[in-house]
Amino acid sequence: MKFLFYTHSLISDWNHGNAHFLRGVLRDLIRRDHEVLALEPENSWSRQNLIASQGNTAIDAFHATFPDLRSTTYGANFNHEAALDDADVVVVHEWTDPELVKQIGALRKKGGEFTLIFHDTHHRAVSSAQDIAGLDLSSYDLVLAFGETLRERYLDDGWAGQVFTWHEAADDTLFRPMPEVEKTGDLIWIGNWGDDERSAEISEFLVKPAKALGLKATVRGVRYPHDALAALDDAGIAYGGWIANADAPKAFARHRMTVHIPRRPYVEHLPGIPTIRVFEALACGVPLISVPWEDGENLFRPGKDFLFVRDGKEMQAEMRRVLSDADLCADLASSGLETIQARHTCRHRVDELLDILKSSGTRRVTDKLKQPEAAE
Repeated sequence: MKFLFYTHSLISDWNHGNAHFLRGVLRDLIRRDHEVLALEPENSWSRQNLIASQGNTAIDAFHATFPDLRSTTYGANFNHEAALDDADVVVVHEWTDPELVKQIGALRKKGGEFTLIFHDTHHRAVSSAQDIAGLDLSSYDLVLAFGETLRERYLDDGWAGQVFTWHEAADDTLFRPMPEVEKTGDLIWIGNWGDDERSAEISEFLVKPAKALGLKATVRGVRYPHDALAALDDAGIAYGGWIANADAPKAFARHRMTVHIPRRPYVEHLPGIPTIRVFEALACGVPLISVPWEDGENLFRPGKDFLFVRDGKEMQAEMRRVLSDADLCADLASSGLETIQARHTCRHRVDELLDILKSSGTRRVTDKLKQPEAAE
C-alpha cells in the first residue's frame, strides 16, 4: 500500500520529539514493502530553526543516516490533490495548518478512496483546546491519539467519532544498548527547555541534585534561556546544545544514568502519556529515574523498569544509589529494555496501525490488507 504522511517535519528533529517515532514507523512500513512518502511544509518552524542553528550539514546528515526515507516539501502552490491521488492511507499530523487539514478532508469527502487519519501527539487538546476544537475533522475516518486520556478528550468533546489510542514507541534498530561505548559521565538529560512548562522541575530534579552530588553531568537540547544556562554552569553541568536524535543512543551510552522530566501539561491534564523520552532511554538500556507521572495504562513497571521519585531530595538519594549499586543499574537496564522489546517498539505500533486499518479503513485498504493473508 501507499502511505502518505503530512508531518511538521521528517527531516528536522530540532525541538521536534515526534520525529523519532515518525521515522521509526515509516522505516518499519518500508521494511514491510509498503510505499511511504512524507510531506512537510517548506517553512516548518523546526526545519527553519535547524538550518539556522546547524546549517545544511544537518540536512545532509539526515539523508546519510536515513537513506530509505523520502520527504517532499510543499508550499502555497503545491498540488495536494495530485499527491493524494494514488495514496491508500493518509496520516495528517496535528501541527498541520488548519486550512490544509480542512482541504485534505474535503478531498476525502469529494470521493477519495484513501483512509484519512488525524494523528495527535501533543497536549494542545488541553492546553489550547480551541485550536483542536476549531479543526474540521468531519471527513476524517479516524483519529490516532498518543494516550488514552487524549482519546477520551476527543470523544467527550465530540471532535471525532472513531478515536484509537496509539502510543509512541522506540525505533530499536537505532535506540539500543551500546556496551562497547566507554562511560565518560555520570548523568545525561536530553530535553528542550520549551515555554516554561517545566523550568521549576528542571531545577528541582536535575540541576540541584547534580550540583549537590558533584556529578559529571551533561544536558542536550535547545531553547535554553540565559538564566537557565547560567544555572547549569553554576551547577557544573555541561550544556551541549542540540543533538541529532539519531546520535542520542551513543550519548546515553556514555553516561551511567538519565532522568525523565515531563512537561507539566502532561502530568496535570494528560496522565498516562510518558512522551518519547522514556521509550528512548529504556530502549538504550540506561538506568532511568523519573519525576512522577501517572502510568494509568500500565505501560511500564515502575520500580522495576525505572525509579520514581517524589521530590528533589528523593532524586538526590536515588541518583546516589544508582551510581553506587552496580546490581541495581544492571537490573534497571535489563528490565526496562525487556519491556520495550516486548511491547513498545515501532514494529509493535505498525502492527497496531495495520490492525486498526483492517477494522476501520476504507474498503480499498481493507481489501489490500486481506491479500497477503489470502496468499498464505
